[in-house]
Amino acid sequence: MNSRQELPSWQFLVEHAQQMKKQHLNDLFANDVQRFDKFSIKLPHLLLDYSKNLVTQETMTGLIKLAQDCEIEQWRDKMFSGEKINLTENRAVLHTALRDRSGEALILDGENITETINTELAKMEDFVRKVRQGEWKGHSGKRITDIVNIGVGGSNLGPQMVTEALKNHSDNSVNVHYVSNVDGAQIAEVLRPLDPASVLFVVSSKTFTTTETITNARTAKSWLTSASFDDEAVKHHFVAVTSNLKNATEFGIGADNIFSMWDWVGGRFSLWSAIGLPIALDMGFDKFMALLEGAHQMDRHFDETPLETNTPVILALLSLWNTTFLGSQSQAILPYDQTLHMLAAYLQQAEMESNGKSVSWSGEDIDYQTVPSIWGGVGINGQHAFYQYLHQSKNIIPADFIGSIESSTPVKGHHETLMSNFFAQTEALMSGVNEQQVREDLKAKGRTQEYIDQLAPHKVHQGNRPTNTILLDRIDPLSLGGLIALYEHKIFVQGIILQVCSFDQWGVELGKGLAAKIQTELAEDGEVGEHDSSTTNLINYYKQMRFGK
Repeated sequence: MNSRQELPSWQFLVEHAQQMKKQHLNDLFANDVQRFDKFSIKLPHLLLDYSKNLVTQETMTGLIKLAQDCEIEQWRDKMFSGEKINLTENRAVLHTALRDRSGEALILDGENITETINTELAKMEDFVRKVRQGEWKGHSGKRITDIVNIGVGGSNLGPQMVTEALKNHSDNSVNVHYVSNVDGAQIAEVLRPLDPASVLFVVSSKTFTTTETITNARTAKSWLTSASFDDEAVKHHFVAVTSNLKNATEFGIGADNIFSMWDWVGGRFSLWSAIGLPIALDMGFDKFMALLEGAHQMDRHFDETPLETNTPVILALLSLWNTTFLGSQSQAILPYDQTLHMLAAYLQQAEMESNGKSVSWSGEDIDYQTVPSIWGGVGINGQHAFYQYLHQSKNIIPADFIGSIESSTPVKGHHETLMSNFFAQTEALMSGVNEQQVREDLKAKGRTQEYIDQLAPHKVHQGNRPTNTILLDRIDPLSLGGLIALYEHKIFVQGIILQVCSFDQWGVELGKGLAAKIQTELAEDGEVGEHDSSTTNLINYYKQMRFGK
């Protein structure tokens, strides 16, 4: 398999990047009054402005040519049609099918999975209705008031992020809580104020063997049965989302209370499936379907729009440009909406677990930068924390600024203050302040020459720091569904161009295997000695101090 670096379009971009590193965004804007119009895309619920990136029309033409050379459109068709593009696991990648509202049949291994999905959605809808309307009773006959979702990774981050983002769309028929950390402090804190007779647990694990999830589920089961003194209570207070029917039923969950997962949906892309059950329970099934509809609209845009104006493609190409060709090591996700406070963590998993790889499809080492490290936080809070680093450090950190035109919670004067900062920060990161401007400003304020000479270097901002601005009409189920799908497709396009396997996570599996071995060793008497000297001594010290062994 030929390396991407052999492509003429790749080689062009390598040379072009050296030229563009000498440019400044201020000059690009000064020389082209149409720059915003050329480098922005308006969709029904979303505006993407990427004009504050170090790109010209020549750059974008080169990036689009690279996408074409990497056969993005053909790979896109393969994904949507159900070809097994998860190469290392020989699986299809069909999270898009979960939200496909067209009703068209999609045949995978002889099965019409459209019918399979619709059957599962109908089961979810019926269950959600029963719980929210009080028809589903606990073991003692009490109404369910609290949902506790037990999962980790994609079985937690997606649903929790959406639940938090759409909190204002909940009617509070039930209260939804999340447990993901195997640290007992979290589940103890969540369970402490709850009434066991009114709690429903949703255990989400594709294999129903994930150590963290099963450990928490067993603790929840013990908490429930110790209060009810009856193992039969499990069937009234636990449901599962899994592909392992055997393990779930052995746990005590009734077969009718198990919702399906499929191997053609990766965990970090699974919130559209029954993994999203907590979302539907919190907001109602109609709003869950609106979330799916928003994602489906983005799917159609991605599938039908030419590359030049295809929003996920453009975001992916810009990330590739900033990271692989211009050398940035990380990217910040900066939502200016409190409801999106978990978005950075969600996208961190989605992108870094997908494309944080160092070998190509053929297993050969890659010698170019792949995915950037993803980090970030809510905008205003970040301004008083890490924005100093964004503005003046030696590292250039591309950033996605995400805001909304309408506030989720209108409070007079607040949204205007928020959005004034939103717009100001991208302008400041782009423009900066040179030393002459600093000196003139200080002089106009009556400062002495000695003071000016001393302070001026510290106030210089080089600017020229790339940002994307994503402006939503509002944060609602439809727009949020589209936003998440936008980033999912961005990740897909990145993976194809970088030639990495985006849909496995072997790095996650390695640590799990070692942890299982060490957990057994912690339970045994005596010292261990089969690890490196550091790990061996750390384990022995822990056992001696913890257990006196």
